Amino acid sequence: IGVKIFEWVMGEILGPRAEPQREPQAFYRGIRLVGLDGTMFSMFNTPSVLKALSKAVSRRMKAAFAKVGVVSLVELGTPRPMAAVIAHQQESEIALAMRLVGQVPAGCLLLADRLYGVGKFLVAFLKLFVDGQSDFLVRVRKGSCNRRRLKKHRDRSVLWEIWGTDPQGGKQLFLTREIRGVVIGRGGKRTSLRLWTSLLDAELYPAHELLRLYLQRWEQELSFQELKIHLHGNAPLQSYTPETGCQEIASLLIAQALLADLRLAVSRRGGVPVLRVSFMKVFHHVRTLWEVFSWAGAGFSEKQRCAAIRGMFRSLRRQLSPPRRARSCPRVVRQPIGS
Repeated sequence: IGVKIFEWVMGEILGPRAEPQREPQAFYRGIRLVGLDGTMFSMFNTPSVLKALSKAVSRRMKAAFAKVGVVSLVELGTPRPMAAVIAHQQESEIALAMRLVGQVPAGCLLLADRLYGVGKFLVAFLKLFVDGQSDFLVRVRKGSCNRRRLKKHRDRSVLWEIWGTDPQGGKQLFLTREIRGVVIGRGGKRTSLRLWTSLLDAELYPAHELLRLYLQRWEQELSFQELKIHLHGNAPLQSYTPETGCQEIASLLIAQALLADLRLAVSRRGGVPVLRVSFMKVFHHVRTLWEVFSWAGAGFSEKQRCAAIRGMFRSLRRQLSPPRRARSCPRVVRQPIGS
């Protein structure tokens, strides 16, 4: 049946759900927080897959499986997928992100990593910014594009005039505010951050608040963990053609959105932050309940089904995760690699 029907279903189901009064962690001064990032799924190396897709190359060697790229918008604070684009023809991550720019809802603050901190992408996003609909807070690399310094604020952030390149290759000027800071982790490890934002008012949006806010982008990585490891099992896709692989990825995103809705409903009924409701426990509870309903067929009345669902919600509220602790171990330990 093709991929378009799955993309249409994603358009109907994916989207924001947080409310400022109920989920304040998903907003910054009334602005909805949205993350943008990409990931890749592995596929079995069937002839049809290898004909259409190539294997990614790492610093060690080629990947074992062919890869399909996905770029998604995630509502930070819930976290819930808002929109997604799948690489049907092995498009680059930036090319996929360009197709998502127009799907950023009004009144959002987009958080993205250094891959998107380039003039070409920021100019594409500027179409929304100029209309006053959305803003961005993006980590940038050195030498991203030409610029001219205009003003230095009291919080040491700097207003720059940027020369960017639009998708058609033309030059365009826009203003951005640059914020620099150092994050000190365990063991005294220092990480420098260089951020660009369209929030130009230094009094209303202080630099130290935006530096702390950017760290919330990590929730998008947790969302990919839920999608690829918890929900799918960290295995290659079960499909044997690129088209059915895209269908499978879309189905996983739809399932993740529906589970995020149930997770949000549990948090609202219990009056607790949504991140304290375990995604894995919601997943296992829902799967078990659906299996029981399928076994019983018409044996359960509507009243009994509703009672079972209320019981599931009570069970999930009793199994809340404790508040998140500071990390006591390094994020990654790697073995040295020689030539």
